[in-house]
Amino acid sequence: MFSKNKKYNFTLRATFLVLFSICIQFAEAQNAWKPATFEIVKSNYKTFKTSQYAHVFSGSKHNIVGLAPELLGLTGIELPLGAYKKGTNAPLKLKFKEPVQLLVGVFQENNSEYLQPNAIENGKLILENGATITGLAPVNIYAIAYAKGTHIILPNAKGLFAILGVVKNSQQLTARNAQLLDGKLWNPTYIIEGFSDEKPLFEIIGGENKPVIDEGMPGTEGIQGGFEGGRVVKVGDTYHMFPTERAGEIGVEYYYDRVKTKIGHWTSKDAIHWKRESTIYQASGTYAITEDDNPMNDRRGAIWSYMPVFNEKANKWYGYYLAYTVHKEIQPNHSFGRIWRCESTVEGINGIGGPYKDMGIIMEPGLDSQPWEGRQGVASFFPYKVGDKYFGFYSGAYPFESWADYPKKSGKGWFVALAESNSLEGPWTRLNKGLEPIKTIHPQFVENPIVSQLPNGLYIAVFDGGPEGWGHHLPNMIGYTLSKDGINWGEARYLPIETKVEKTWDIMRTPLCLIPEGNDVYTIIYNTIDLKKRFHPTGMVKVKLNKEVMDSRLKELK
Repeated sequence: MFSKNKKYNFTLRATFLVLFSICIQFAEAQNAWKPATFEIVKSNYKTFKTSQYAHVFSGSKHNIVGLAPELLGLTGIELPLGAYKKGTNAPLKLKFKEPVQLLVGVFQENNSEYLQPNAIENGKLILENGATITGLAPVNIYAIAYAKGTHIILPNAKGLFAILGVVKNSQQLTARNAQLLDGKLWNPTYIIEGFSDEKPLFEIIGGENKPVIDEGMPGTEGIQGGFEGGRVVKVGDTYHMFPTERAGEIGVEYYYDRVKTKIGHWTSKDAIHWKRESTIYQASGTYAITEDDNPMNDRRGAIWSYMPVFNEKANKWYGYYLAYTVHKEIQPNHSFGRIWRCESTVEGINGIGGPYKDMGIIMEPGLDSQPWEGRQGVASFFPYKVGDKYFGFYSGAYPFESWADYPKKSGKGWFVALAESNSLEGPWTRLNKGLEPIKTIHPQFVENPIVSQLPNGLYIAVFDGGPEGWGHHLPNMIGYTLSKDGINWGEARYLPIETKVEKTWDIMRTPLCLIPEGNDVYTIIYNTIDLKKRFHPTGMVKVKLNKEVMDSRLKELK
């Protein structure tokens, strides 16, 4: 729910569409380079398929996020990053059954830890800026010809390089500048399930190849901008979804979609076909008249992130949701978030549809806030039980470096921390007085975590991993993190669901659930952004839990 400047957003979107179209046309015009077979001699190095998300080096998290289409589908070799940087690597021996050209990625980094171009004998620069690898400098691709037989690869060269493929020598390789971005724009510290050295916790087994809720479907009337955030729960055989509906108004620019919002209630029997049941809450859509957190402003200008939680003790559903002050000009326009709690007036598990009544604010900017919570304030909340206590993820964004920067000189970052309480009703207290956010998950971006437990007791939180877009270079995937005690959270992994379902989005946004279906299968409902249209659709995917990996993760966590 980070804010986006409308003029910048429109220009970026138009630029993206033009570049995307050019890339597609170019890819279709090119013939993919034909791979040649090879054998790694007397070494335990592994190979990888040269593709989006491939982890390029063993013992590291660096992965491919941009790739010239000529390289797609080739076979690369995972070199040990540390050994090559230190120059302590054993010689790499490869055996070829025919004359080949070896494709070596050279990082545009002028220091001794990296292979320098002048060390490549008989190499030809074939692709300038031919790959983007997270956390590393732009990559130039050199083609080195080798005859049939066994060869030591670059025996006198020192420093790190990448082997991205081996192709037949008989084909003509056309040199060009692929103009891919600098990998240093990406933080390298994230692991993509199924592409790293470790076994994945979840196998992506499929789902719907088109949105399950999209523009024009029944129930979407009057919802200009589609969906973002909220939660899905399953009661008996029925799924209940409470999304943020970016309603906006007909004839008003799309930026207003994220200001005048609704919390809807939708139901489904199969997580595919959905019916809109009611409106739980509707925001005023009123802009602030001052730039600070002032009671003169409407503090319910926008409403987001409704999280239903069943309170067994009270035998009723509680809802936790976010209300913002909205400034039209200052970034972020969603400001000074407050968390409200409400209760269903209908008792029992079947009272999930409400109606709901407000019980008051449980968390807001105040004397125990810290600068990292930023101008966006308390930007989401999700409570969960650990033993006899309750904990709640709360978030902040657009941090202040110090309180001297209040109210509008903010930076970038989307963080979470924990609050605690003895009951779901509260009061809720920021842990450690909110001094530091949790950065063990990801150092820059964690948004809207939803917590549940796996069969062995591990706590798992699925969350929005951050966009590739609007000037950000983040994983653009659903993320998850694990905890043994519900308090200390481990490093995030990310789910590349487009490897098993058709990618109908440009930007992945928020997962709404991780619902167990039996036989270790889980359903995830998620929101996305298609930059070609105003409406943000909703998708569905199924994943399968690997219990062996689950148990090994439990042993690894402190």
